[in-house]
Amino acid sequence: MMTFNLQNYLLRHLQVMLFSLGRLWRQPVASIMTITVIGIALSLPAGLYVLLQNVNSISDQWDDASQITLFLQKNTSDTQALQLSKELQSWPEISQSTYQSATESLAEFRELSGLGTVLDSLQENPLPAIIIITPKDNNLTSDAISGLLSRFNKLAQVEQVQLDMEWLQRLRSISKMIERGITILGILLSLSVLLVIGNTIRLAILNRQSEIRVMKLVGATNAFIRRPFLYTGFWYGTLGGLLAWFTILLTFSLLNGPINELASLYESQFSLQWLSGQLFISLPLTGLALGMLGAWLAVGRHLDAIEPS
Repeated sequence: MMTFNLQNYLLRHLQVMLFSLGRLWRQPVASIMTITVIGIALSLPAGLYVLLQNVNSISDQWDDASQITLFLQKNTSDTQALQLSKELQSWPEISQSTYQSATESLAEFRELSGLGTVLDSLQENPLPAIIIITPKDNNLTSDAISGLLSRFNKLAQVEQVQLDMEWLQRLRSISKMIERGITILGILLSLSVLLVIGNTIRLAILNRQSEIRVMKLVGATNAFIRRPFLYTGFWYGTLGGLLAWFTILLTFSLLNGPINELASLYESQFSLQWLSGQLFISLPLTGLALGMLGAWLAVGRHLDAIEPS
């Protein structure tokens, strides 16, 4: 009666794993070409994902509140403006209403622009008084924002309404669209990895038809014959994932210097996030899974067609 020996079972798997790696080593050109194709296919969506995460981290550093600025009519007095600001504060959609006089607006512009001497030559203050509105809900829908802006435009004291964070909302909408595009690209490139590995394993099976027939004649099971091909897919996928990680690391290390220089020009503390630790785990695991799956599909399709004659 046969008994299952776990140690012997694991030893056989280790032998087949090293045997499969040796086969790749003895065919360096073909192996390197296949691994390179897999590495590029995995690095493209992963690199775009890292870039998108950096863009999102930049936008998250800015004020999330969709502030609305009301530019008041020139003939609006401070008393009328303060009364309007107090009235707006009572609206249920508004969290905060802050009044800023024309004099305060000019002082702020003077400080930010550095054009003090030019502003002193002006005969009158060209800047209007403003009211800065902060909605209670930072994630207002487009219809809700449009309705609120329409109500502001109907106020007699208001000359112009400006949504300060409208561009940020557009950026985030674009980010969501790009994220979906990256997902689609990742799926398509994953399918291409499956096809590359499947075709490589298919060629390996065809080259070893005679050997497989002999193995079946002496009683080898399909599982035993399938094992080295699965480990071949394992090595292709894992090494391709490691190459993809190294490619991203090299690419972002080359980009890091110019990006830091650009950030310093804008007096920003932004630094590029490589996500190297996360990608070091996810990319080889993704490659491993795709390699094993591609090899399994190829072997399952072609192995049964080879029978001893």
